[in-house]
Amino acid sequence: MIKCLQSEGESERGETELGEKVIAVNRKARRDYQVLETCEAGIALRGTEVKSLRAGRANLKDSYAKVMNGEVFLLGAHISEYEQGNRHNHVPKRDRKLLLHKREIMRLNVKISERGLTLVPLKMYFKRGKAKVELGLARGRRLPGKREELRRRVLDREMEKALKSRMHSH
Repeated sequence: MIKCLQSEGESERGETELGEKVIAVNRKARRDYQVLETCEAGIALRGTEVKSLRAGRANLKDSYAKVMNGEVFLLGAHISEYEQGNRHNHVPKRDRKLLLHKREIMRLNVKISERGLTLVPLKMYFKRGKAKVELGLARGRRLPGKREELRRRVLDREMEKALKSRMHSH
């Protein structure tokens, strides 16, 4: 049962071979956007946020990243309050600074402003004990594009099914 939920290359605990423990995946991102390139960024977090992430309590739905004053921020990401936290608990939907090299930030900013692309968080994970977010430089898909993509997937699935049944019958 658990195997179905895991992507390929993951262990029982949800860790990949690279020692990554996936916290949250933005499934809608790849459907709504055409991801052109990806990059990894660290996240500046509070203590209670890290504890919530370790418990897997994060949601990237409707979140995005934005370059402001030469810094990149993750906006709209929800990290639930830590249950054992006290009055110093964090605000679940606060803006979080992403940690990237100046050169990377400048390169991303140029691409965003030039070509009208968006920075979309694809997944959040722990890598060697540090919280990371995978950002995708993406172009928004139009509705007909989405429909076409779905139609193509359905046709591919049906073709695959037909080939399998044909091979089993012979």
